[in-house]
Amino acid sequence: MTATSGPRRDARVSPKPVAGRARARRSQAPRKTGVVAPAEPLSQLCDQAALFRLMSWLSPSFPVGAFAYSSGIEWAVEAGDISDAASLRDWLAAMIANGAGFCDAALAAQAHRRASQGEDEALVELCEVAAAFVPSRERQLETTAQGKAFVEIARATWPCAALDRLLALNPGAIAYPVAVGVLCAGHRIPLAATLQAFLHALISNWISAGVRLVPLGQTDGQRVLVSLETVIHDTAARAAQASLDDLGSATFRADIGSMRHESQYTRLFRS
Repeated sequence: MTATSGPRRDARVSPKPVAGRARARRSQAPRKTGVVAPAEPLSQLCDQAALFRLMSWLSPSFPVGAFAYSSGIEWAVEAGDISDAASLRDWLAAMIANGAGFCDAALAAQAHRRASQGEDEALVELCEVAAAFVPSRERQLETTAQGKAFVEIARATWPCAALDRLLALNPGAIAYPVAVGVLCAGHRIPLAATLQAFLHALISNWISAGVRLVPLGQTDGQRVLVSLETVIHDTAARAAQASLDDLGSATFRADIGSMRHESQYTRLFRS
């Protein structure tokens, strides 16, 4: 018996006609070239200009002094809570999902939304809440000092009416996530991209602190970052839908660490 790959085709059989007049008419329409249909709504896409701005503002080279802060990680290393890549990963996953990471992302989302919609009174209220919603003196220094630096540098290099409006409404302390949210809104950068980039920059700075403090190798640091990709995506999605009523932290050990860091005997970081 001879094996065959399938039924033999009759060369005399003509191809099937196109079904339906509408389909025939569409096949005769001129084709557009150079246009690719997006896989998601345009409002969710980040074009090249927006991507360039996000990479610039949230890059380690943007001089807000983020490298000087560890958010209590320095104390956690000294106390033995963080001793290797695995324990660093677990600590940071909790901080992103249930601690400062989620809270800051939610504040950035609220700032983006209120600045986009021109809700002046609500934006002033948010500034007050963000400046007060920190568990320690050093964390407040961390968020307000970076916020001030971010606003000053952004206005000098990437000016927009939204930042000018923010300072006119609230000349006092501005928390870092609020400043980021307002600037991104002023430049019409989508909220989803804003939160992803913001959390990526935040976790990258924390990993950098952990790599220096434990110490760990650079490859270990990148492995930690890769393992937190899903946590960052999920936290960004939650933060985009969160209200001020959802703000809250369950990372008590990290909060205690930021308090005890104030009196730590030797310190490399400011928080």
